[in-house]
Amino acid sequence: MPGPDGWDDDADADVPFRPMSISEMLDGAIAGIRRRPRTSLGIALAFSTVIQVASSVAAYFFIGNEARDEVTPGVLIRSFGAQLTLALMGLVLSAYGILVLSGLLAPILGRELVGLPIAPRQAWRDSRPRLGRLAATAAVVLLVPLLAMTAPILPFILLVASGAHPALGALAAVVGFPIGIGLMVWSYVLLVQAVPAVVLERTTVGGALGRAWVLSKGRWLRTCGTLLLAILITVFMGFFALRIPFLVIQLLFFGIGSDGGSTMGALTVDTVGRIISWSVVLPFDAGVIALLYMDRRMRREGLDLDLRTRGRSAAAVAAGSGRDGPTPTAGPGDTGDQGDDVDGEGFIDLWRPRPVGAWRGTGPEAGARP
Repeated sequence: MPGPDGWDDDADADVPFRPMSISEMLDGAIAGIRRRPRTSLGIALAFSTVIQVASSVAAYFFIGNEARDEVTPGVLIRSFGAQLTLALMGLVLSAYGILVLSGLLAPILGRELVGLPIAPRQAWRDSRPRLGRLAATAAVVLLVPLLAMTAPILPFILLVASGAHPALGALAAVVGFPIGIGLMVWSYVLLVQAVPAVVLERTTVGGALGRAWVLSKGRWLRTCGTLLLAILITVFMGFFALRIPFLVIQLLFFGIGSDGGSTMGALTVDTVGRIISWSVVLPFDAGVIALLYMDRRMRREGLDLDLRTRGRSAAAVAAGSGRDGPTPTAGPGDTGDQGDDVDGEGFIDLWRPRPVGAWRGTGPEAGARP
């Protein structure tokens, strides 16, 4: 129940306005989908449809004419490189979709967090002024880890391409691949919070990356563990639980025939299964990323305590547009977002970082929280 200051202190709230445990962030991501299914699932369906249809069409033509007539072990072996390439491209595109979706869902979860109403199309109005920077930030967050992974593996690729002694190639692989994977994971976890930051804080791409670096300090392992748990849930749901009915349909109706029509039918069923499964799991991963950012804002900067010390609800603070305390500072390169409505701009003001010492530094809440 809301307290006398207007804040809902109920620990059982879907998204509690306080530092969250890992289980609360996972539950909160699911709650965000449940509260706004048309917005979250609709955006995810659009992403998944484009990615999965493109992957299926490419697979149908890229693997080769022989594979379209009859799928045999020999054909599968000869087309392994093409299939692997397509699978990796699909994973990269899906990862990009998750990052963009986390920025689009951040306003929804942010309003849920502070108890503000979510009007129809409100997520679009909150995200629209930063769509370009959101797309660019998501691309940087994805490309930097991929480049970090490629650099240590490059010697192995060069040795294999030049026909060097197999022992040198093996040594380069043993050393390069673990380092590359480690750098990829480290840099991704370090930068991933930049995506919701660029939308909610109205900052530049560089400013959002810098904010992610600051917010990740001292909590890298916890952030990595939360993301890893979310990925495990996604893999289980996306690759197994939600795909089983479609796999059964493929085996029952298209598992025996080897003609082109059967292959096309099986591919169609598989594509539909992938679209539906990924449309459900992509918003979950995206919601976890957005909630990780909000949790770090509360733990490191005391965002929840900041608003509570103003003695009014988030709705009142947003409507007052900073009248209850020092006016929040705009992010670097901010243009004012004249296209925002007043309520949207007040909501964004809640997330803009305040000057250091504007509210903390003297009381028992000073300093970062564990």
